[in-house]
Amino acid sequence: MKKTGMAKSDAKKLMGKMAAPGGAGFGSDNVVVVDRREQRKRDQALGLIPFAVKLNSDLVQQLQALAKERGLDLNEVTAEVLIKGLKA
Repeated sequence: MKKTGMAKSDAKKLMGKMAAPGGAGFGSDNVVVVDRREQRKRDQALGLIPFAVKLNSDLVQQLQALAKERGLDLNEVTAEVLIKGLKA
């Protein structure tokens, strides 16, 4: 392989590492990357299951604003609103 080919190959490897999950912390040693499988295990341990639902965009914006206002995760706010609604 020629020098230019080697340089291209090295550049592709480098770009692949930067585009990989956790690439934002490329070059820093203190970044902890949790893969999807590990995240699923953590969620299962907490009793969480994925639940996809289609909502009106206005309703989603209200939920996002409420989450931002309270400084909570969107999942936590949605669960809280659902629990209150089901109790009523």
